[in-house]
Amino acid sequence: MNIRSGNVLRHEPVHPVQDLHFQVQGPVVAEIQKAFAEDWKFTTGEELSGEIWFPNLLKKGKAVARAISDGPDEDYDKLRLVLLGALSCAQHSVRIASPYFLPDEELILALRVAALKGLKVEIFQPKINNLKMVQWASSACHEELLSGGCTIWLTPPPFDHTKIMLVDDLWVLLGSANWDARSLHFNFEFNVEVYDSILADTIIRILTAKKSRAEKLYLDAVQSRSKWLRFRDNVFRLASPYL
Repeated sequence: MNIRSGNVLRHEPVHPVQDLHFQVQGPVVAEIQKAFAEDWKFTTGEELSGEIWFPNLLKKGKAVARAISDGPDEDYDKLRLVLLGALSCAQHSVRIASPYFLPDEELILALRVAALKGLKVEIFQPKINNLKMVQWASSACHEELLSGGCTIWLTPPPFDHTKIMLVDDLWVLLGSANWDARSLHFNFEFNVEVYDSILADTIIRILTAKKSRAEKLYLDAVQSRSKWLRFRDNVFRLASPYL
């Protein structure tokens, strides 16, 4: 999540941004704190240790959770492998919400294979992105996804910064990463995977509400776009690792 004036919708900002925030409790918090402490030491040289920083954490709730750190260092490609693993294990449905959706060819293929197996694959993206070049690059993969059986929903303003993945109404992936090369290869990201039907039901209700206001994207609409627009989108698609 971002902490900025645009996220405070009640103040009616000029460029409003909606997001989905989570409160995490229990032993998995120690994994989050460990990642923070490592980054803090790297940045400031100060080592955080002892009971004040790493207290004994009691079990909370019934969910099973695991932290996933990812970055261009010893954690390289961990999250991408988790995404591919989740898609290969899915049995019924896959729901994805991402503000910057620029999957590489391997992830696109995995999504298409999941849809061809009969799974319901739904992708939620903002109709109007806050980064125009990202929106153009993302549009370049719509035809491939739609022709493979995936469904794309374009959510109306305010800009939706929500980043979530839900598989089989049970497994939830939440965190900072987008479905793009910058997040999956170059950035330091942090996510948490959770097995919990109660959390999954909450996410389903949130995504269902988004769908009720969203515009469904159809293959013929994508294919009928002008050659110039499709050329533009494909050019920016080539530059997606730098966007």
